[in-house]
Amino acid sequence: MSQLINHKTNFTAGEVSQDLLGRSDLSAYENGAMKLNNVFIDALGGAKRRSGLRYVDQIDDGKRLISFSFNTEQTYLFVLCSGKIKIYKNEALFQQLTTPWTGDDVYQVSWVQSADTLLLTHPDYAPKKIVRQADETFALTDWVFSSSDNQVWQPYEKFTDVTLSASGTSGNITLTASGNLFQSGHVGTRFRLNGGEVSVTAVTSATSATASVQKSLSSGAATSDWSEQAFSAVRGYPTTVGFYQGRLVIGGSRDLPNKLWFSKSFEIMNFDTGTGLDDEAIGFVLMSDQVNAIRGLMSGRHLQVFTTGSEWMVSGDPLTPQSIQLKRQTKIGSPLYRIVRPIDVSGATLFVSGNGREIREFLFEDLEQAYQAKNVSLLSSHLIHQPLDMDYDSKRRLVYVVMADGKMATLTNYRSEEVLAWSEQQTAGSFKSVCVLEENVYFLVQRDSAVYLESFDDNLFMDCTLMGSDESEVHTTWTGLNVLNGKTVQIKADGVLEPNQTVENNAIVLSVPAHSVEVGLPYTHEIVPLPPIASGGGGIVPVQSVRLVEARFRVVGTKSLQVDVGNGYTPLLVRHFNEELLMDEDDIGSKTQDVYVKALGWVRDGVTPLWKIKSDVPEPCQVVCVTTTMKVSG
Repeated sequence: MSQLINHKTNFTAGEVSQDLLGRSDLSAYENGAMKLNNVFIDALGGAKRRSGLRYVDQIDDGKRLISFSFNTEQTYLFVLCSGKIKIYKNEALFQQLTTPWTGDDVYQVSWVQSADTLLLTHPDYAPKKIVRQADETFALTDWVFSSSDNQVWQPYEKFTDVTLSASGTSGNITLTASGNLFQSGHVGTRFRLNGGEVSVTAVTSATSATASVQKSLSSGAATSDWSEQAFSAVRGYPTTVGFYQGRLVIGGSRDLPNKLWFSKSFEIMNFDTGTGLDDEAIGFVLMSDQVNAIRGLMSGRHLQVFTTGSEWMVSGDPLTPQSIQLKRQTKIGSPLYRIVRPIDVSGATLFVSGNGREIREFLFEDLEQAYQAKNVSLLSSHLIHQPLDMDYDSKRRLVYVVMADGKMATLTNYRSEEVLAWSEQQTAGSFKSVCVLEENVYFLVQRDSAVYLESFDDNLFMDCTLMGSDESEVHTTWTGLNVLNGKTVQIKADGVLEPNQTVENNAIVLSVPAHSVEVGLPYTHEIVPLPPIASGGGGIVPVQSVRLVEARFRVVGTKSLQVDVGNGYTPLLVRHFNEELLMDEDDIGSKTQDVYVKALGWVRDGVTPLWKIKSDVPEPCQVVCVTTTMKVSG
């Protein structure tokens, strides 16, 4: 029997899959954990209780969140609902716009912002734009492509191989197709043939339609060299949208899912291909062994194109019809079930794999002069379940990934320091959407049948938290808690914990009057290490039987620490409504201290952790390292 001292210095590998229980040779085993629930991992490897959620508003039909930053002082949060967009300014409802997207249509909406304009697309609806006006209100309208001499400079395509003839070259004419072509939805659609352009006014049959000539035709002879506008009620509309080198980029449409269109340089609504001059529009299909629908665009060193089957790089310096190059890079694929927009994380692009079980990092490798798609969730694959939404918080260096099961995974990402640490976040309900707006992180959270807009607050440690204050006098009864009615809540009165209560008649009653209260839903944080290993002269020594003698927890600014070393959870540092801290509260702040706990009893299965941390006390808890002294028999 020997005594060993083990130093767990960090959690920089995050929560890892239990499949790693047999891979104690990996550094991820030493730096990982079996469970990291409702904690954030910082750059230096410490694990701390996550921030609480502050209640903002109730939006029962809220489905997705979009950030809109006009400048650092004028920022707006758009909430996509069924048939409308609610616009929030300074967390107050500012304006509401009516939209055509209803029900689950919202989940196929893609968007990109340019200055005061937000462009939105959906493959089944005409593309929209939301423009911030001079009076700071917003207006929603259809896209209007550039036009001149009665011609509209929008993308045009030929969808069938029939020939098309015209009864005349000007005025009102009849178009005749050699096979089925026209549908009732073609009314208003523009066609180009024989050097001219016409607009359909009525459809009389599948092979005949009347039209108004917008630009005179050179002749009415039957021709196979014709095209119709690419986006219409018949052919569908753009799927995704982005910008690259001063061009508007449209990625795919309903009927042309694998085609890219680039506008003229710095004329984002002009798609005139002209004669192929350097600044003129470009259009081409992603040619591969299968039709891969475009699901996302990201502008970086190159234009990155994410499809359902592979990832592509579009380059050209500058990008012109002659210099453009298209190369397939990897074959991972993106989800088809909804638009999950790729995000930029410190120069790399994170995207969801098509199987819905991986988060990949798309990054250009200078050595190979190509992109690689590293699986950054490989060691924590059990946390990834059909991602619905994700965003990046540069302040906290956290990637938030909302899952279909209502949970959320967070990734602490410091690539140069090789810190990729996943943890799981849960709440009393389901996360539905996430959005980072400047330094604020907003969520749509479904709690029972209601959907709430909530925001992370580093000073709170409860969820759906409501706050009230009155500096002039103290109060015992606090009302206005309708969003928490009937729920068991935690309460802090003037910063001191009160016993939990169930909110009745939208109110709570304190045991002691207070000037201020925080009332919210509890959540539990949990830190569980991997089973112990021991290093000897011959490398890793299997631990068959182990007894924890002592554990030392180094904590920072911690007001509550509850540890289980085999005999149930023991509060080492805790403040309840009828208890005092074990140290002067004024000394806590960012104070670092060591907390010791003794233990008895042997662990003989080799897969049971020696200690656990778990608590729902709404106080800060940050563990930076753990030192264990143990006796081992092998």
